[in-house]
Amino acid sequence: AEMAYYDNYLIDTTSRVILGVEATAARFSQETAAAQKLVEQVQKLGLKPESLGADKAYGSGEFLAWLLDRGVQPHIPVIDRRHQTKGRFTRDQFRYEPAENAYYCPEGKALSFNGRRRDSQGYLYRSTEAQCANCPQKKHCTSGPYRRLFVHEQESARQSVRALVGTPAYERSRRARYKIEALFAELKQRMRLHRVRLRRLWNVDEQFLLAATAQNLKRLVRFLTQQPPTLNTQLG
Repeated sequence: AEMAYYDNYLIDTTSRVILGVEATAARFSQETAAAQKLVEQVQKLGLKPESLGADKAYGSGEFLAWLLDRGVQPHIPVIDRRHQTKGRFTRDQFRYEPAENAYYCPEGKALSFNGRRRDSQGYLYRSTEAQCANCPQKKHCTSGPYRRLFVHEQESARQSVRALVGTPAYERSRRARYKIEALFAELKQRMRLHRVRLRRLWNVDEQFLLAATAQNLKRLVRFLTQQPPTLNTQLG
């Protein structure tokens, strides 16, 4: 084990300008916390991002719902374990009846609401042992005495984000991912920031901020030295 930190960037994908920098401890749970702080910072400056692209590490239901509540379209792969059932029926094969708040299995048997699970942030539905005892498809459904279904409390937000996959805007965000990866590659390979010089989070945050400022200045110089576009005209 060693002391390590994450450098989190928020960039404008059109210009590749770094809009925000946040240093965190190197823990998976800190990534979405940093992202929320960065989005709030740019919104306080009057910027209104239409979408946010990121990798699957940011695809939790809570963060996706948080973005949707702020009018930001999440172009992020959803963290999804619906199909990790070892070959048995997935939740997509169960029919939900809103009026009853119950799911129905392929054999037409009801899985009733069994309460909210605060530790896993979702709702549990289950059948009974009597319903499953003589079911002809039991081996395709569960290895236990009855079937359980877990539904995340932010499932509606997750469904909304799944519907964005494949849209032109989502594909543009996906292709633009290389821009932020290129900034981190520049940080390590050209600026040699493989290791921080000072420990403690506030010192690390300052180092990351200075490095991002240098990267932005490079892009500013490149922008200022660009030749104005030539005007090609024709007269007929």
